[in-house]
Formats: sequence, structure tokens, C-alpha cells
Amino acid sequence: MSTSGTVHTSASHGDAPLTLTEPPARTLGFRESAGLWGNLGISLLLPVAAVYVVLPGQPLSVTLGAIVVGAVIGASLLGLAAAAGAREGVPGMVLLRGLLGRRASYLPTALNLVQCIGWATFEIVIIAEAASRVLDAPRWPFVLLAGVLATAMALRPLGVVKVLSRYAVWAALAAIVYLFVEVLSEPLAPLDSGGAASFWTATDIVIALPISWFPLAADYTRHVRSGRVAGTSAALGYGLATVAMFTLGVLALAAYGSSGLDVIDALLAVPLGALAVLVLITVELDEAFANVYSTAVSAQNVVARLDRRLLALGVGATATLLALSFDIVAYEPFLFLIGAVFVPLIGVFLVAYALSAPGRWDTSDTAPARLVYLLPWLAGFVAYQLTLPTFFSGVGAGWTSWWTARQTDLGIDPANGWSASLISLAVAASLTAVIALLGARRGRQRA
Repeated sequence: MSTSGTVHTSASHGDAPLTLTEPPARTLGFRESAGLWGNLGISLLLPVAAVYVVLPGQPLSVTLGAIVVGAVIGASLLGLAAAAGAREGVPGMVLLRGLLGRRASYLPTALNLVQCIGWATFEIVIIAEAASRVLDAPRWPFVLLAGVLATAMALRPLGVVKVLSRYAVWAALAAIVYLFVEVLSEPLAPLDSGGAASFWTATDIVIALPISWFPLAADYTRHVRSGRVAGTSAALGYGLATVAMFTLGVLALAAYGSSGLDVIDALLAVPLGALAVLVLITVELDEAFANVYSTAVSAQNVVARLDRRLLALGVGATATLLALSFDIVAYEPFLFLIGAVFVPLIGVFLVAYALSAPGRWDTSDTAPARLVYLLPWLAGFVAYQLTLPTFFSGVGAGWTSWWTARQTDLGIDPANGWSASLISLAVAASLTAVIALLGARRGRQRA
């Protein structure tokens, strides 16, 4: 069901509707959607994070296997969420009305607003930092430039998606292929240091990247012509890009013996590496744009008639100012904590959506509260923290130590090597299935 009181006017010039009261323009096909998700998956954050998926002392093939397994699992879940967004034709936070009810959906909406603004700020910082290294210049002008461009892109999102699929994805692909050729021309040394304690903890890092886009997926796939196209293009586009970027980072570690941000410096050192990295920096703008746009669209779940362009301008200005003045690196653990909140939510949503009657997913303004689904969501989050507590240092260290103490109380080895994402998903999905089936049984008995 679409939102109640919908005014069936055409979307603004064939682009995304300006308010939640307008229907989405169904103008994206497989190429445009796959190009969008491929571009979103091509991020400099992945090669930098590759050090955390390396299994020290293990053959390189084991680490690469963890990357592939994590990408398949994460991208498949993202594809299912993307398909639901296309079928229902509503943004991500509105889609959650069918799960929790209209007012209860404000809870994930608030969390998503904080998450999106944080990641938009983080992306602007990454772009500016990388550009300043490539061009050996101060960082602040690139912060301003990235913030302005990302905000401008958010004003015409569907037009940007089409440009990304026609041009940007091919430029990024050429840069990636070139960097692969250069890296593979070097001898690959065994990786004796890395951040992964086991195969499944390495997989967990990779799974987290596609799942992190779950709250945003429907913001874009509501414009895709069919659920099948939306799901397939999202899974393939983002999954293949995830494998490529993590693999590039791991190979750079093996070839140059670098770590963390030093991976970028290593790639800059190859012939024409600066040009290739500069292309990837430019492509990185799409992630900042996506977070700015999705912040605006998420806010419309609460203020349906407010123009998304005004919201995007405010969000872009806020993210840019934060990037200029705020230590976003210190904020990063909090962003990961919010990400851990959304991991079990995707399990709850996908199971509840799959078990709902066709055409009965109510996203209207009168969608009734279904607070019972807060229970599996909470249980999944607790399971995540008991498996792998979100790490904080300094002021937030008490959070990590409290959950570590609960692990000890329950006899859970802090170095258990399990996948927190998979355990969280399993707990949340199983409890949701029980609740949904019991609810359906009671409904049949009343009938």
C-alpha cells in the first residue's frame, strides 16, 4: 500500500518527487540501477579497511575467500531489501512503517538520520584527505568543494544516477583495472599481520558494508521498474564492487607491505597511480551524495510535505561544517554502533516482509503499530554485542567493558571468532518468524 493521501502528480521533471505525497518516477532500468550500486561499492574506504579482513599467517586465498563469502551474503541481503523497495514504491524509512507502524518507524528514522549525516561527513573527510595527498595541498578547500558538489548532486538524484551509470562507473572501472595490473606486477609477500582473528570475523567486516546500505536502499530502488531488476542489479553491482575493492586493498598490502591509510600512499606510488586514485576520489562523491539525499528523504517520513531540496541543502551544509570542524575519526565507533543496530533490523524486516500477505504491507499514514517486532530487533542487537562488542576507547570505553563483562558472565570467549552479523541476523530472523507465524495462527482462529 502506498502512503495515504497521495496526490498523484508527476514527479518533478522526471526526477525524484519533491515530497512524500508524490509518486516516484519509475525511470531506472537494470543498467542505471547496477551502475548506481557499482559506483556506491567503489569506495576508497574498502582498500583502507582491507587490513581488517587479512588473516595473518594464512594463505592469501583464505582471505580472498572470506571476501567473496562476505560479499555474497551481504549483497544478497541488500538485493532483497532493494527488491522490496521497488515493489512498494516508497523510501526506506517509509517501508519500515509496514513492519513497525507509522509512529514506531520514527525510531529507526532518527537513528538513520544520525547515521547518514555522520557518514556524509566521513565521506567528505575521506575525499578531502585523499585529494590533499594526491595534490599535496591543504585539506579544507577540498572539504568545501566535496560538500558543495555532494549537495548539488542530491538536488537532482535520478539525473546523477544516470550520469554515474553511463560515465562514472566506466572511468572507475578503468582506474581499478589499471591499479590491479600494477599491483599484480609486484611480487606478493605472505601477509603476517592483519586484523582478522578468524575466517568468520573477516567475513563479518565484508558483510557489514552491503548491509550498511539497507536503510537507504529503497530511497533509490523505488524508482526502478520492477522488484526483480532492483534486487538483481543491487546485489550484482554492489557485490562485485565490494569483492574488487577489498581484493585490491589486500593485494596492495601483500605487494607493498603497507597498512591502513598507507595503502593509498602505496597506490599513489605506482606509475600514473595519482591519476587513477584521483579518478576514484571523484567517484567517491557518489557516497557523500547518497548520504545527503537519503538524510533528506528519511526526514520526509516525519515531515512528508517538506521539499527534499530544502532538506538536502541543510544536510549538505551541516555535513560540510562538521567535516571542517569535527574529529569524525573519533565519531567513527559510534557510526559502527548504529550500523550494528541496523544489522538485526534487516533480518526482522526481510522475514516479516516475506511472511506478509501479498499487497498487505501497509506503509500508509495510518499504518498500525506492531511493537512486538521491536523484541526480535532488540534481541538481535544484544546477540551482536555479546558476540563482538562495539569497540570504544576513552569516554565510551565503559560500553565495551560492560559487554565484555557480560560475555564473561555467560562463558562467551571474547576471542570467539564468530560472525557477529550472522549471529545477530539469525537470532532476529528466527524470533521474527515465530512471532509472525503465531500472529497468523491467531488471525486464522479469530476468522
